[in-house]
Amino acid sequence: MSPLNIKKGASSHSAYDLRSTFGDTVERHTLAVIVENEPGVLARVIGLFAGRGYNIESLTVAEIDHTGHRSRITIVTTGTPQVIVQIKAQLGRIVPVHEVHDLTVEGPSVERELALLKVAGRGDARVEALRLADIFRASVVDSTLQSFVFEITGTPEKIDAFADLMRPLGLQEVARTGVAALSRGSDTLV
Repeated sequence: MSPLNIKKGASSHSAYDLRSTFGDTVERHTLAVIVENEPGVLARVIGLFAGRGYNIESLTVAEIDHTGHRSRITIVTTGTPQVIVQIKAQLGRIVPVHEVHDLTVEGPSVERELALLKVAGRGDARVEALRLADIFRASVVDSTLQSFVFEITGTPEKIDAFADLMRPLGLQEVARTGVAALSRGSDTLV
């Protein structure tokens, strides 16, 4: 007996519509997770991602309420809409997690990242690196006769663009903080 060769969602007249309601497109989402500030919480959150094969593009963690012992974990992740729904639901079930917010869908938000870039160069390349840094509003935080260390703050796309332009001028090293994000307006998470 041969298997039936029916394509997924092949017929819109079927009683069994096999087409996915979520789609297969991969989306980028920024999640803000408010957790208890206690040992092991970050490991549990990261373990959820690692155990299910979900990718983390960016991760930042900091205490936001010293008296209430709360921290904020900002995670940038990618996945299909169905995977994002699963991630949010599974994060919400972890005991020390108080709130999970998807800043990507809850309304406008502001995202920023800090990066340090070391660029080595002499002559014209050195002058061009300084000119580009001025255009991108990057600051020189260290300078030697052979190199500069630039500090730049902005969206991840801005930092990527700056790094791409510095690469042919002698980019040697990059350190990035990860995305910090807040929703716009008067609503607060804590």
